[in-house]
Amino acid sequence: MDDKENTVKTDVTLADSPEKITDKDLRKSWFRWWYANEIPHSYDRMIAASLLWAITPILRKLYKKKEDLKEAYMRHTQFYNTQAVWGGGTILGITTSLEEARAKALAEGKGEAVSGDVINSTKVGLMGPLAGIGDAIDSGTVQYILIAIALPWAKGGSALGALFPWLMFVAVTYIYGFYFTKLGYKLGRSAATEIIGGKNIRKIIDGLSVLGLFMMGILASSYVKVSSSLKWTISGKEFVLQDIFNSILPGLLPLVTVLGVYWYFNKKGLKITQALLGLSIILGVLAGVGIL
Repeated sequence: MDDKENTVKTDVTLADSPEKITDKDLRKSWFRWWYANEIPHSYDRMIAASLLWAITPILRKLYKKKEDLKEAYMRHTQFYNTQAVWGGGTILGITTSLEEARAKALAEGKGEAVSGDVINSTKVGLMGPLAGIGDAIDSGTVQYILIAIALPWAKGGSALGALFPWLMFVAVTYIYGFYFTKLGYKLGRSAATEIIGGKNIRKIIDGLSVLGLFMMGILASSYVKVSSSLKWTISGKEFVLQDIFNSILPGLLPLVTVLGVYWYFNKKGLKITQALLGLSIILGVLAGVGIL
């Protein structure tokens, strides 16, 4: 009788054991998140439904008991909102790692299983800081670098100028987003430390920031056109103010204009409409008196 009971217990344990999570599983979950992260958006839960849909195939491999799977589903319907790539990819990987640890502990009957509160608290604690990094890099740097590269094509009438930034942005964010997913799964909760303070990630961020500054400088010199029409004559010799500026520093007036707008934003905040109106008035007055 004892042998029969042990056999039954062993069979139940094997049936309840979580399946191994593979790169294919991570890629599938990342693709589902990357594709749908902003689609089921609601006021009370934000994009929690996207995360649940993304991680559902993994949860089904981990939890074989109906009550455990139901609990996991409910856990990931709670409020959740973060940036799609840096936050979404990393947290997806970390959450998968925690869910796997919990599923294994439950299947083995261990009392020290990772609690659902810990999993949810980890998500909530990381979604803000990682979103800040992602917004600054993806929306504030990568996007504009790609637009700057394509602007000459668009100006020349090529449709590639409109398609290139969008296609490349989709491609590059998908690639390094999947890297963050794998990193989150591999390192668990320590992945956030690697993303926020890791030397390699910091080098990438610094490099992108420098490249972004270069691209913004190129755009300013190429597309910001400000010149002076002021001229005067002394002892029969004509002096042109713009020629003097060109001999000192070509593009001096566009540079001063850009730095002036930057100074305004730095002091007053990103008040774009007010900056445009103020700049139009200043340039209009200077043009009216013959300086520009």
